[in-house]
Amino acid sequence: MSIYKFSAKTIDGEVKSLQDYQNKVVLIVNTASECGFTPQLKSLQRLYEKYESSGFEVLGFPCNQFGNQDPGTNNEISSFCQKNFGVSFPMFSKVNVNGENAHPLFQYLAQEGKGLFSDKIKWNFTKFLINQDGNVIKRYAPQTKPQNIENDIKKLLE
Repeated sequence: MSIYKFSAKTIDGEVKSLQDYQNKVVLIVNTASECGFTPQLKSLQRLYEKYESSGFEVLGFPCNQFGNQDPGTNNEISSFCQKNFGVSFPMFSKVNVNGENAHPLFQYLAQEGKGLFSDKIKWNFTKFLINQDGNVIKRYAPQTKPQNIENDIKKLLE
């Protein structure tokens, strides 16, 4: 089992198979536009630009489940991320990451990359590092800055 069995709608509404990211190192993040961690989008973009040519992808999944911090439409979210943080990495349609309506990808990620006390995702900007085989390598807390994940990314890319 890997992330490759899942698909998700892009922020523009197209269904995309995660198999398209096979043989790449991927960082999957549940994002929010009005969160205290939102400035991490700039650091995520820097990592994406630095390592994209080496086979690295960042996949952003907006989520409004925590404090109503991403209430906008997909178009509003996309525009906000591009305008304020220069986001060019793939963004997907807004999803739920917990509960019975959680996107199947996030059900899988939470199960494979368990948190400290439970597998439930606790807040925006929880990050999952995926290896080239589509397996969850590590889960990072929302407060973990993207630049602090860089060494783990480099090791997987070697």
